[in-house]
Amino acid sequence: MSINQYNLAGIIAAPVVSEKSTIAAENNKTFVFKVNSTANKANIKNSVELMFGVKVDTVHVLNVKGKIKKSGRTIGKRSDWKKAYVKLKAGFDIEYVGS
Repeated sequence: MSINQYNLAGIIAAPVVSEKSTIAAENNKTFVFKVNSTANKANIKNSVELMFGVKVDTVHVLNVKGKIKKSGRTIGKRSDWKKAYVKLKAGFDIEYVGS
């Protein structure tokens, strides 16, 4: 199945800005993104290369389980989501607010 540029653009939802992701970006050129839950490593790699014009070295993916939250007597659950750690090849960098 061929995937076009419009589908690749919808794979990355947002950058994850946290203390851990900021340190990883500064030290290892590893950037953290919240991605579509159906995306795989190849799709994430192609999407990052297309959107930011960089070359990707490695992609590590993990599923984050949603937390159970309680508001009064009502118990609910936040949605599960997928996180991707993308390491860039030497000489490339991504500039965004979190880095």
